[in-house]
Formats: sequence, structure tokens, C-alpha cells
Amino acid sequence: MAKTAFDSTVTGLALDPGAAQPLFRQLQDGLRRAVLEGRLAAGARLPSTRTLAADLGVSRNTVVAAYEQLVAEGYLEGMTGSGTRVSAALPDAFLDAGAPEPAAAHGDGGLAAVQAEAAPGRAVPFAPGMPALDAFPHDLWRRLANRVWRRADPALFGYGEPAGLWPLRQAVAAYLSSARGVRCGPGQVIVVSGSQQALDLSVRLLLRPGAAVLFEDPGYLGARGVFDQAAAELVPVPVDAQGMDVAAGLAARPDAAMAYVTPSCQYPLGGVLSLERRLELLDWARRRGAWIVEDDYNSEYRYAGRPLPALQGLDEAGRVIYMGSFSKVLFPALRLGYLVLPPDLVARFRVARRLTDGAAPALTQAALAEFMAQGHFGAHLRRMRKLYLERRDTLTAALAASGLPLDWTVPESGMHLVARLAAGRDDKALSGAAAGAGIAAPPLSVHYAAPPRRGGLLLGFAGFAPAALAAAVAGLRRLPGF
Repeated sequence: MAKTAFDSTVTGLALDPGAAQPLFRQLQDGLRRAVLEGRLAAGARLPSTRTLAADLGVSRNTVVAAYEQLVAEGYLEGMTGSGTRVSAALPDAFLDAGAPEPAAAHGDGGLAAVQAEAAPGRAVPFAPGMPALDAFPHDLWRRLANRVWRRADPALFGYGEPAGLWPLRQAVAAYLSSARGVRCGPGQVIVVSGSQQALDLSVRLLLRPGAAVLFEDPGYLGARGVFDQAAAELVPVPVDAQGMDVAAGLAARPDAAMAYVTPSCQYPLGGVLSLERRLELLDWARRRGAWIVEDDYNSEYRYAGRPLPALQGLDEAGRVIYMGSFSKVLFPALRLGYLVLPPDLVARFRVARRLTDGAAPALTQAALAEFMAQGHFGAHLRRMRKLYLERRDTLTAALAASGLPLDWTVPESGMHLVARLAAGRDDKALSGAAAGAGIAAPPLSVHYAAPPRRGGLLLGFAGFAPAALAAAVAGLRRLPGF
């Protein structure tokens, strides 16, 4: 079949069957680039899956998979009766490349300090963010760690490279590139002691005291504490089912110096930042010379549809600081996380890492590098997604059968659900009563800048066996006031 205008002169698609990347991902990436670069305009109609498959010489399933993912990401729209079109909701400002504007001056001020989240002790239901330690492959990890000790290069017993062990940085970069759409090489990865240190370094190096920061409301208390310590002015931005309301935040403080977001699984409500808002946020950062800190919290655990690629993968201006942690996907005591930085920031962060605490333990890094390089990390994530889905369903079934006066939406991602109380109920008092009964059910209201109309409880399910979840639900029923 002759090449169509769509393929040869508009998108320039060229698929390589011999490449390591699957054909549907090559097609998906090529179409995404064509949209973002303006070669496919908003509202443009795409060929049918059969036509494009024949044109490219691939199976129809390849095209269907690419189209479905781009529809899920918001680049394309499936129009009943009129095929598939480029989304009309893409912000024009993002698609028009322009020179960045100077950064605005920063205002003074700040929000009052908030109560920090309690440090986790013994894991009891429903502690949010606790992984399934009972399902971790302890014997496998022990064998890998012992092998590292037996064969360790003497250099691993020294102070270590501040940016992290090179094989681990390679493994992290490879994983993020294939699984999260992050565009980086190992040289852009800095290994840190968890996401808290990642954020602390970013704030200390990139933010002046008194600078305004767009912050999700409700938002993560651990991050709020870091910004408060840095004397930043936190600007609470409402959150809905599509994540942070970027337009509302920019209307409130367009001169902000930074935005902190959890786009893959908003903490604590669990929404996903829509493509339209991602592009709007990136456009603002490019024009203003502002920074976006992308905390890719719980991106690994999505139970419905395909996850959206990381915000960092859409960033053409080098304004995104990407951070992640192994604490919630492996085990908290590992104390390892990572930053992915624009290349011109790596040297500054490396020096700051050295001055902070030198480097992460090299032998632990080496064991994790082996765990990832041998494919155990990906296999573990796949097992945990299945297990957490089962535990989520166990919790929601127990809640539904309990008759408790709670409202919740079954989460499509993450490790906890939000159970809302009736208006006027004191979630802090109820959480305290639960703690007295040996149940960890943190209150939702403390995550808001101002008291919400309805409070709630955060009920973690990932780290607890079905019997423990059912027993904890029964324990909630026995609480005074329920």
C-alpha cells in the first residue's frame, strides 16, 4: 500500500522491528512527539487502526495499544462515529515554543507550621505507605547481599561516591527510562537516603527563604515540613480528581518560584494529574524560570489502565526535579532513594550530597544494583501490584459489609484509600480513639491548610494480610462514636 500523507509528511514515523523498544512504544512515542511539536494539530483526525497498521507494516494490535495509551494520557480522543482525533484540550501556550521569561521576584510570608506526621513504629493496620514486608523476598536479598560482601571490591568499603554507586545509577536510569518515560542517563541520577533528603537538597539549593511554592492542598506533611523549615511561603492549591488545580495555583501566585506535585498518585487523595494540567504546569515553569519538584509517589502501583509517563519525560526546558524512593516498593529500612536532575545541576547537588552525609552505604547500593540488574526488581513490582490489588479489594469488601458510616472511592492506584466521615465529625478525635485501640488510621484533615468540610481517615491496605485488615475494620466498629 502506498504511504499516506499522515505517515510520510506529517509524523515522519519510522518503526524499527530490530530495536529493543517494542513497536507499540515506538509508535506511541512518535505520535506523542508529533502532537507536542505541532506536526499533528489539535483536533486532527488519525487514520483508523487498520489503515495505519497496513501503512506501517505492523499488526493492528500494535496500533490499538499505542492509540489506547495516548487516549489514556490525554493526547488523543476516541470520538464515537468519527474515529480517533488529537485532543482539543492541549494548551496552545505549551505547543508554541518561546523564549523563557525572566523569573519573577519572590514575595515574603509563609503558612503557620503544621503538625508533622508521626514517625512509624511497629506496623499496624491501617498504616499508610507500609509495603508488604511479609511478601518481600528476604532469602533472595540475603543471598545477593552475602555475594556482594564476599566479592566486594575494596573500594566499596571506603567513603563512597557522593552521587552514588555507578552500577546502581545505571540500573535506576534504565528502569526509569523503560517504566516511567523519564529521559535521563546515569550521570543525571543522584542516589540519596530517601525522598525526604531528595526534597531537602532540592529546596536548600534552589529556593530562597520567603520564596513562594505552589503546594497541593491537601498535601504530604513530610514535604510541608521541609518547606516550612526552609522558610518558604506555601501557597495551598486545591486538588480534585485531576490532581492539582494548576490554573487556580497560577492565578493565585504566578510569580511562585517552585511547584511541588505528586502527579502519578496525589497524596493523600490518590488522583492523577491530567495531561492538560501537566502541560500547563510545564509551560509556566518554562516561561517563568521556575522549578517543578516531581515526587513520583506510588507510580509503581496502578490497578486500572496504564500509568501516565512521568512529568519529567515531557520537560523540554530542564525545569523538573524528579525524585523517587525505594522505601515503599522494597522496605523502609533500606533508606535509599534517587534524584534525576537537569545536567547543569548535577555538580551542585553532588557537592551538597557530600557535605550533607557523604554518601549512601556502598555495600547496600551494590546489593540493590544486583537486585535490579538481575530482573528481581521488576518481578517484585509485578507480584506486589497483584497482591495489593487483592488486599485493596479485601479492605473495600470488609468496609462495605461493616455498615460503618464512611464514604470512599475504590482507589485505582496507591497503597491506601480515603474513607470520608460525615460533615462535622472530628477525624482527629476518631483517629486518636483508633490509636488507643491499636489501629493506625491517620486523620485526613491535618493534610489541609484549612479545616475541610468533611474529614476522613487514611486506611492503608498494602502492608497487611487479609485477616489483619478484617480485624482492624471490626476494631473500628467497636470505637465509641462509630
